[in-house]
Amino acid sequence: MPRHLCKPVGITATGSFFPERVVSNDDLARIMDTNDEWIRTRTGIQQRRWSEPGTGASELALPALRQALERRGLDPAELDAIVVATISPDHVFPATACLLQERIGAVNAFGYDLSAACSGFLFALTTGASLIAGGAYRRVAVVGVDVMTSILDTQDRNTAVLFGDGAGAALLEEVEQGYGLLDFEQWSDGSGAAHLCMRAGGSKHPASAETVAARQHAITQNGKEVYKRAVPGMAEAARLMLDRNGLSAADLALFVPHQANLRIMDSAARRLELPAEKMMVNIDKYANTTAGTIPTALDQAVQEGRLKRGDRVILSAFGAGFTWGGALLRWAY
Repeated sequence: MPRHLCKPVGITATGSFFPERVVSNDDLARIMDTNDEWIRTRTGIQQRRWSEPGTGASELALPALRQALERRGLDPAELDAIVVATISPDHVFPATACLLQERIGAVNAFGYDLSAACSGFLFALTTGASLIAGGAYRRVAVVGVDVMTSILDTQDRNTAVLFGDGAGAALLEEVEQGYGLLDFEQWSDGSGAAHLCMRAGGSKHPASAETVAARQHAITQNGKEVYKRAVPGMAEAARLMLDRNGLSAADLALFVPHQANLRIMDSAARRLELPAEKMMVNIDKYANTTAGTIPTALDQAVQEGRLKRGDRVILSAFGAGFTWGGALLRWAY
């Protein structure tokens, strides 16, 4: 049976923001042992956006959320809650959501952060929708944002070429019956934790001269293991939702996968027997912005007119934890 909410909740506006600085593959080749062909053939990435050093996640989230509110015609004071998905918050505490709440003027909203890496926006979406479906709140903002440059080791070409910075926002409200979030899947498997992680900076290994010297405050990844788990994980989540709702790939207007690696995305789409034109791709321009990939790709799809009212769209993600899952929506506006 589909995982129905008590009330129909959908996305009523989107927004996104990227830093101005464009970093091409050739730019990276000047500072590390890599080249444009190596990066493009293995990842599909041609360029990415990098923030200036010292930029906080809230500084990217602010214009993305402001854009979504303006498109919906809402005042920030009309928000009830803000959920921010990020693994690169401004601070360990207070939450980036609290900083965003103050800076945008959402005087009636509470907020908190959610950490699920590349699955973060997906998990935040279902969390925010549940707040509204429970009847206590009317309008929730969900933001996926990461400043991945703050945790990159530029001496590790296997990870440094993959990531960019960016933020995407979505407004959630009750919508007409039969629209909005129709179904979702969410999983975690901590046995994969060591394959994609940041080893130091938490309570297990607090910052020290030794952890800094050992470059343990940067992301580390076992790419082969992540690939092996990500493709079936993303495809399975989508297939389960399609089957439960009596749908096929032909019924989808759009598939919006986490923009981790074009080979992963293509493989997941092939497993679903989904034509390439139905998959949203922006990894070539923005690389992997972690929690920011799905909301920014979704916003781009909206602005390009690739989604209209009544269209069915699947979001699918896989990230550190391991965490993965999907969401099936019927577009409400």
